[in-house]
Amino acid sequence: MGKTKIIAIEGIDGSGKGVQYQLLRDALCARGYSVATRDFPAYDSFFGREIGKLLAGTGNVRADQVDGKSMALWFALDRFESLRDYVDGATDILLLNRYVLSNAVYQSIRDIDLGKPDLADWVFELEYTHLSLPRPDINLVFSIAPEQAEANVCKKGCRSYVGAGRDVYEASHGIQARAMAQYLAYAARYDDIAVIPCMEQGQLLPIEAISARVLATLHARGILSASR
Repeated sequence: MGKTKIIAIEGIDGSGKGVQYQLLRDALCARGYSVATRDFPAYDSFFGREIGKLLAGTGNVRADQVDGKSMALWFALDRFESLRDYVDGATDILLLNRYVLSNAVYQSIRDIDLGKPDLADWVFELEYTHLSLPRPDINLVFSIAPEQAEANVCKKGCRSYVGAGRDVYEASHGIQARAMAQYLAYAARYDDIAVIPCMEQGQLLPIEAISARVLATLHARGILSASR
C-alpha cells in the first residue's frame, strides 16, 4: 500500500472540479497534511500542448475525430511525463484534477465511439500496468446535471488552449450527458469511485456544501484521519 494517499477529482466539464480541487487542497493544508497537486492535461507540457490543439480543433484533426485508443494514448503519456518525478511518501496526499478515470470515460462515449466496447479496462491496463502510474485511493466524481454544467462552462472565461470559447468536448451536449452517465455507471462498477451529489431538487448546491460533502466522504472512506 502506498504511503501517499492519492485523491483524484473527476467529473464532466463545468461540474465545479477546479473550484473543489482548490478548496480541498486548502482544507487539507489547514488540517496539517502536506499536499502535492497535479492538474491534467498539463497544457504547458509537450503532450499537453498537443492535447490542447486536438481539443481546440486548431490542428489538422479534432479530438472527437481521433479513434479512442489513439486519443487515450495522448492523455496517458501526458500523465506519464508529469509523474516521472513522483515519489511515494514525499507528501501525505497527492491531489489530482482529472486523472485516468477521465480517460476511460471520455474515450468511450464520443460520437465516433458509440456502439464500440467501452475502453475502461484497456485504459486502466495501459496507464496503471504498462505505464506504472500510481492508482488513486479514491476517485471523487462530482455529479451534476449536464445542462447546469454547460451553464458553468460559459463562465470559465479565457483559457490557454482554447481562448474564450469551448473545446470540442464542452461544445457537445451529447458527449457531456453521456460522460455523466458513464461516470455513474463506473461508480457502480468500481469500488474506488465515490459520487459527490452537487445538486438537490434541481438546484446547484453552494460550493461550501459540496466541499463539506467531499470532506465527509474522505473521512467515511478512511482517506483522512478522524483526528483531523
